[in-house]
Amino acid sequence: MTLNIVPFVSVDNMMRLVLQIGPEEMMRAIAGYIEADFRRWESFDKTPRVASHSDVGVIELMPTSDGELYGFKYVNGHPKNTRAGLQTVTAFGLLAEVDTGYPVLLTEMTILTALRTAAMSALAAKHLAPAGATTMALIGNGAQAEFQALAFKAICGVTHLRLYDIDAAATMKCERNLKASGMTLTQCSSAEEAMEGAGIVTTCTADKQYATILTDNMVGPGIHINAVGGDCPGKTELHRDILMRASIFVEYPPQTRIEGEIQQLAPDHPVTELWQVFTGAAKGRRDARQITLFDSVGFAIEDFSALRYVHDLLKTHPYSEPLDMIADPDDPRDLYGMLLRAGANAA
Repeated sequence: MTLNIVPFVSVDNMMRLVLQIGPEEMMRAIAGYIEADFRRWESFDKTPRVASHSDVGVIELMPTSDGELYGFKYVNGHPKNTRAGLQTVTAFGLLAEVDTGYPVLLTEMTILTALRTAAMSALAAKHLAPAGATTMALIGNGAQAEFQALAFKAICGVTHLRLYDIDAAATMKCERNLKASGMTLTQCSSAEEAMEGAGIVTTCTADKQYATILTDNMVGPGIHINAVGGDCPGKTELHRDILMRASIFVEYPPQTRIEGEIQQLAPDHPVTELWQVFTGAAKGRRDARQITLFDSVGFAIEDFSALRYVHDLLKTHPYSEPLDMIADPDDPRDLYGMLLRAGANAA
């Protein structure tokens, strides 16, 4: 393949890829790639995502590099979009060779981000959740909910889901989509009811505001909280008192302190970085009564891992199309001449 041709994975091809491999297996594999990359954390360039905020949402770029490959994701977050029949989150991503700067993959990442977000949640819970926890409260039953459910089933062995959303139609949608998953599903009438008997709680709501999805009295000892929805300044889901009782685990503190639940706390409040847990440099869960919290905001290395996984898949799965993306003149000093010759050929 010539250097100017870049493999492009469209939405249609991404869906074919996911259905060929299976969502659960794909999220297991992505989690493996993420853990492997987090274990070599120090080899990556790291920076908080570059965000452009507005009154109605945010548009972000998420770059990183391991010195051999460079990756970035474009992603937005616009909670109002659902009212117009649009996605809250859309994304695409690119992987390139550091040596030449030439792209080697361009792909949709709306579906891929949903997969990697859920894979990261379940990977963190594998290290942090109480042993033997098989029941999860899933509060917020929108676009991310089914992915979270299936990732926790595949990676953590969750078998029972207790579902709640302020929009009953979202819960019914989630239950309908998960009907064939083999999980036991219970619709709940409140967040409090959803928490009953759960060893794990996942919050993934979408409102862009300071919210209190969980209050302190709802969280008993020993629970693991997977807080997914709070992912930008001014958007949280947990009461501050919960944070003061919990052991908090994060991806990249400089980003999470701006965007995560811990934006409610002092800048020096102690947190543990997950890469240290994965390598054994820091403890995850220490005892049965500890409250653990994964303050999830999403970090560029996770997207890099997902891109690297898809790039590897394309070696054996024909789910891409060639994209003529990079100008590639015979003489690299004669870009204008290439343009003139194209005009002459067209004539």
